[in-house]
Amino acid sequence: MRTETRGKTITVKDIRDRKGGEPLVCLTAYSTPVARALDPHCDLLLVGDSVGMVVYGMDTTIGVSLETMIAHGQAVRRGAGQACVIVDLPFGSYQESPEQAFRNAARVLAETGCAGVKLEGGGAMAETVAFLSARGVPVLGHVGLLPQSFHALGGFRTQGREERSAVELHHDARAIAEAGAFAIVIEATMEAVARDITAEVPVPTIGIGASPACDGQILVTEDILGLSGERVPKFVKPYADLKSGLDEAVAAYAEEVRARRFPGPEHCFGAKPTSRAAGSGKADGSGEGPLRRVTIKAG
Repeated sequence: MRTETRGKTITVKDIRDRKGGEPLVCLTAYSTPVARALDPHCDLLLVGDSVGMVVYGMDTTIGVSLETMIAHGQAVRRGAGQACVIVDLPFGSYQESPEQAFRNAARVLAETGCAGVKLEGGGAMAETVAFLSARGVPVLGHVGLLPQSFHALGGFRTQGREERSAVELHHDARAIAEAGAFAIVIEATMEAVARDITAEVPVPTIGIGASPACDGQILVTEDILGLSGERVPKFVKPYADLKSGLDEAVAAYAEEVRARRFPGPEHCFGAKPTSRAAGSGKADGSGEGPLRRVTIKAG
């Protein structure tokens, strides 16, 4: 848990100033309860367009709408007290022109209260990053594997394997940094390339399948909690198995419903206690009866 920034909201300037310092702790969030749980531990919460795959079961992020990002951005902002909240601009909402990007980014900032937006792309998006930055919109860049370019890339492929690709990634990162991005996500990139880019650019890099040398790390929260099923990238380390705990809790609920053990008098309004419920909880409808605990397996 952070100590030096506890009690204050972390700003994009705070993130930018962490270059070369204590690694930035970043995770994705899509809802208020999850944001509340992550907030004490994270420097940055990203409302990623990965919500399309994680929450809505899409195969890619391409079908996520601006309205969806705004709705989830609002939810996360309500739950975050300290972490810097950044919202992804979804596919099709910024690539047409810098003006289109500004209109949509301004809407995201105004309607969610987030601290900034993230967009994908390297040199081709530098003009847009500069346009937004000059107009007061903080931008988190994103190079390497670009999920919104899934079709153009031919799938989710590690970047920087060939020399030409590595050179292009260096160019992309420099261009985005020089355009005014306050930090840059590097995704699914060869470790040596990500390490060199981190040493080269003047803003923090945030790795996801990149390098431990990056100035911070980010992962999809559901991936590290064991809630993503079998579709988990190689670079993910599971820290808990909440799926098993979820299965156990739901199975216990189903068993009690079918056996008519739930609801008990303690969960009903005006019900009289029975010998079964006596001493096990309240029968006044307060809902304060005992809970059946389940074991959560740590990774």
